[in-house]
Amino acid sequence: MTSGISRRARVLAVAVGTGVLVPLVAAATPAAAATPAVTCTSAKAGLATKLKNDITAALATRKGTVAVGLYDRSTNTTCTLRAGSAYDSASVVKVTVLATLLWDAKKTGRYLTDRENTLAKAMITKSDNAATSTLWKQLGLTKIKGFLTAAGMTQTKPGANGYWGLTQITVTDEQKLLKLITGTNAVLSDNSRAYILKLMGQVVSSQRWGTPYGVPSGVTVAVKNGWLQRSTYGWRVHSVGAFKGGGHDYMITVLTHGNSTMNYGIATIQAVAKVIHRDLAAS
Repeated sequence: MTSGISRRARVLAVAVGTGVLVPLVAAATPAAAATPAVTCTSAKAGLATKLKNDITAALATRKGTVAVGLYDRSTNTTCTLRAGSAYDSASVVKVTVLATLLWDAKKTGRYLTDRENTLAKAMITKSDNAATSTLWKQLGLTKIKGFLTAAGMTQTKPGANGYWGLTQITVTDEQKLLKLITGTNAVLSDNSRAYILKLMGQVVSSQRWGTPYGVPSGVTVAVKNGWLQRSTYGWRVHSVGAFKGGGHDYMITVLTHGNSTMNYGIATIQAVAKVIHRDLAAS
C-alpha cells in the first residue's frame, strides 16, 4: 500500500497532470447518449420541419421508449424515430401472420379455405389469440421466415416455441409490411392486399385506438394494435395503420414500451398520431 490507495484503486486509476488519481471507470464513461431525434424528409416544402417539430413536441413529456415511422406516398414524406429498435411484437404480428398465409397460398395457387378465412377474420378484427396460435402452428417457422425474406423484413425475428407475441419487430420492418399491403408488388397479390386491408378496416370499435386517432373525415382507416405487459419494460403498446384520402396515402407505425399502464401507452401513440394527421391534412 502507498499513499493510502489500494492496489485495486491503482489498477482502476489513471494519473493526470497534477498526479491526482482519477478512477478509470469515471474517466472512461462517455457522456449520456443523446436522446434519438425525430428525422423527417419531404418533397413538400416545409412539411418535414413541421412534422419533426410536432412529433418531437408530442413526445416531449411522455415516459417510456417510443419508436415512430411515417411514410406518405403522395408527398414522398418520411419520418422516423428509433426505426431500428426492437420491440416485442404483441398482437401487431398478426398482420404478418395473415400476410404469410396469403403469400404461401399464392405460391401454391390456392384460395384460403373457409376455416382459414374464419381464423383470419377473428385474428385481425378481434385480435383472437387462439386463432393466431392455430395459424402460426399451421404455417410453421420455415414459411414465416420465408415470407419475411421475400418481404425484405430482415430485422424481424419470429418468437420461438410458439410465442408469436414475442416476435421481435422494428418500425423499419412494420413500415415495409404496410407498404406491401398498400401498394402493388410481387410479394402479395392485389386480392391478398385488398383482403388484409378489408379485415384491418373491420377491427372492432374497442380496438380502433392508436394510429387512427385524429384522422380526418373521409380518410379510410386500416389498423392493427398490440398490447402486452411483462415484468421488464412494463406495457408494450403498439399501433400500425394505413390511411388513404384527402390527397394522401400514408402509413404510421408507433411502437412503445416502458409504459406504466396500457392506457398510458395508448395516449402516447395518439399524441403522435394526432399531429401527423393534422399536419398532412394541412399540407
